[in-house]
Amino acid sequence: MPTQRLVSALSPPLPIAVAQRLAEQFTSVRHDVGTSTLGRAAPGKFVEVFVQALQFLEGGAYEAHPKVDAYLRELDTRQSPLDEGLRICAARVLRAAYSLRNKRNIAHLGAVDPNVYDLSFLCAAAQWALAELVRQCTGWPMEEAGRLLAEIYAPVGDVVEDFGGRTLVLAEGVSIRQEVLLVLRRHYPDAVGGKVIAESLNRRRAGSVRNELAAMWREKLVDRGKGQPYHLTAKGRRDADETATLLSGAH
Repeated sequence: MPTQRLVSALSPPLPIAVAQRLAEQFTSVRHDVGTSTLGRAAPGKFVEVFVQALQFLEGGAYEAHPKVDAYLRELDTRQSPLDEGLRICAARVLRAAYSLRNKRNIAHLGAVDPNVYDLSFLCAAAQWALAELVRQCTGWPMEEAGRLLAEIYAPVGDVVEDFGGRTLVLAEGVSIRQEVLLVLRRHYPDAVGGKVIAESLNRRRAGSVRNELAAMWREKLVDRGKGQPYHLTAKGRRDADETATLLSGAH
């Protein structure tokens, strides 16, 4: 998912540095699951940064190195200005994820193969907690916030996979047009620069990608001003949705 949209949704009320780290760690967790590998303490770091976010929402400050398990355990039982969705539910979900990360064999990179069920649970826990944080913190209109929540809950490693600012279409046998549509759809409603599209389709010939974008502009599937990024039009969004549905069923 586009990390900048998540950062924008969370800051304010969170400091931009915390929101940025949270988005980066979430992307790292998704990458672990999508590739069935364990990154360098990604799930544990996600929980740690989430605790910093909760600390800031509680008292306007956060610790550089919070005692994660102790904080989450105490938060469950003490008085706090946080809503119960974060104070109780998120705290318990995150504590379970943190315990799994530290106590199971996936904590030891390279010692054994990561357990796919453990990784899947860690990702689901991160998705749920992050969605609850966005739900309670963002001041975005309901429709726009709903689109972001859908991106958070997007299937991992299905047709499209995100690597921060780069989007990779995993489906085989797709055309350049379909690939461009899926990249733009993942970022929608944000515009996407030509360089970002080219980087996401860097396995294609650069000239072929430019020619396809020009054809899509002529057919009004995308629009842009001179030197500006590309937007999906309503017509392009319909085609992108149809492409995603078709490929998801065949993947």
